[in-house]
Amino acid sequence: MIALAAIESARERIAGAALRTPLVRLAVDAPGEIWLKLENLQPIASFKIRGAANAVRAADPADLEAGLVTASAGNMAQGVAWIARELGLPATIVVPEHAPATKLAAIERLGGEVMRVPYEDWWRAIEESRVPGIEGLFIHPVEDEGVMAGNGTIALEILEDLPDPDAVLVPYGGGGLVTGMASALRALRPTTRVYAVEPETAAALNAALAAGAPTEIEYRPSFVDGSGSRSVLPGMWPRVRELIDGAFIASLDETAAAVRLLAERTRVVAEGAGALAPAAALAGRAGEGVVVCVVSGGNIDLSTLGGILAGGTPGSTEDRA
Repeated sequence: MIALAAIESARERIAGAALRTPLVRLAVDAPGEIWLKLENLQPIASFKIRGAANAVRAADPADLEAGLVTASAGNMAQGVAWIARELGLPATIVVPEHAPATKLAAIERLGGEVMRVPYEDWWRAIEESRVPGIEGLFIHPVEDEGVMAGNGTIALEILEDLPDPDAVLVPYGGGGLVTGMASALRALRPTTRVYAVEPETAAALNAALAAGAPTEIEYRPSFVDGSGSRSVLPGMWPRVRELIDGAFIASLDETAAAVRLLAERTRVVAEGAGALAPAAALAGRAGEGVVVCVVSGGNIDLSTLGGILAGGTPGSTEDRA
């Protein structure tokens, strides 16, 4: 659990980098009253700027001299590249081969140097918190407590705007977002239920909860590139298991439908991971009452978005035909 004091300090530290994002009601017939926390409106179109800014601004200046390094599918990469540019530092970003072009272009636009590697090598960098042969301060996209504290500031804002949510749904990639947010919610409103949401193609947390321990699953890349993994990180498992009330799975069709609905009803562009929480809420998995869904990001390739808005699901049998 991340201390509330650390999360409150992070809020002050990230001022000027991260925005206070709006919380808006989704006008739709659903089992619950759905609200959207629009982190896709951050300067890098993702919540990741919160954790990146907090971790780097809290670091010893001497540790920053060689620059910054991270391993990310794209959004944390942009957060690290953004803060590196602000500080005049080089940033090296290791990304998996399937990372979308939109996110890669954004990293390079922010001045980051992209290294594309096989998924196994990328995952190894996350597990080991280092990239062999690359100097610089490694900012872990998930396990860094400064990153998690920065993520927790989202929950502070939610409770100020909507003091009594029944449930908060959070997309799950490695666990850093739900750990930071759930830590704040447990401290300030422990009756609020917290659920993680994963795509059907990479639901490692759901598998771990069913087995009682982290277990490796078959991972299939999909347009939901910012969420899910082949296994829960061992260091995150005790934290996450203690803090959440459960986890849900959203199908690719449900997620694509949520992307379309958000565009139609709220004119919000969500990436695949950003639509996971609304997809689960719309399916009624969080039950009735007031349900807050974190729209974690909006970095989606325009070609992918176009196909979804036209009624398709990227990666479906119909799309491959």
